[in-house]
Amino acid sequence: MTVLTPAEYIWMDGRLVAWQDAQVHVLTQSLHYGWAVYEGIRAHETADGTLAVFRLRDHLARLTRSARVYRMDIPYTEDELAAATTDLIAAGGHGPRYVRPLVYLGYGSMGVALDLSAVRVALASWEWEEQAARNWRLMTSSWRRTHQDTIPPLAKATGAYLNSSLAKLAAVRAGYDDALLLTDAGHLSESSAANVFLVRSGVLHTPPVHEGILPGITRATVLELARAAGIPVQERPLSHAEAYTCDELFLTGTAIGIVPVESLDDRPTALPAPGPVTTALREAYRDAVAGKNTPSADWLTSVRVPRAEG
Repeated sequence: MTVLTPAEYIWMDGRLVAWQDAQVHVLTQSLHYGWAVYEGIRAHETADGTLAVFRLRDHLARLTRSARVYRMDIPYTEDELAAATTDLIAAGGHGPRYVRPLVYLGYGSMGVALDLSAVRVALASWEWEEQAARNWRLMTSSWRRTHQDTIPPLAKATGAYLNSSLAKLAAVRAGYDDALLLTDAGHLSESSAANVFLVRSGVLHTPPVHEGILPGITRATVLELARAAGIPVQERPLSHAEAYTCDELFLTGTAIGIVPVESLDDRPTALPAPGPVTTALREAYRDAVAGKNTPSADWLTSVRVPRAEG
């Protein structure tokens, strides 16, 4: 859980609003029915001391696709949202930032047959302190991942995360860091809010998108970094037992980056975490977000932060 550090502004429907004034009505449709889509984006400090948003365009493209699944027409282009994002970050000052775009339905009607013309957009950004590097302990959740024919997993929708929250809360209260959810067929899906990878005999394995997982931006980054490093990759359905017997296990997500897992259900990985493949990929990822050995220039969007006066 992240404690919010208030910033000066939030971008709402095309203008900057004071943080404390960024409010919606209690009868806003999305609050009652979970009909909203969002993204989590990071701005990192680069090697030259500037700020750069990591894979901003990919995140905004996914936001647009998510909105399309939920029949919401975003009233801004991706170019306009990209400019609004960098302007908002710049207004927040120096240091790493987290950005939360949200597309939701506003106030004006009520009922399961939602008013899809009432689309509103907000962008929030706040300071983000890097968490101390440590290994995580996972437990297998008793909650199964929502079936892809029930709620579409390709869309990052707010209501869909009830499933994740049930699993995460149970894991934390049981003394673990996170939960690993299984599909209805008993295959590995993902954690509460991160994709899962395992390593066996130097080969990297991860569930394919058609298993009903969110196609994570960090997941895609890791796959590209692995292939560039010559690490063999297999995207395939993974049995529950394979997570018990793997050499290495790790999670990926925008908020957490790459987190090594030391055990699942109190069964330690064969190699002490972090293993060699996890370590290599984590270092490559840290270099990429910092602008060192970044595979594509399109991955970084620079932010011009005004210099403080005085």
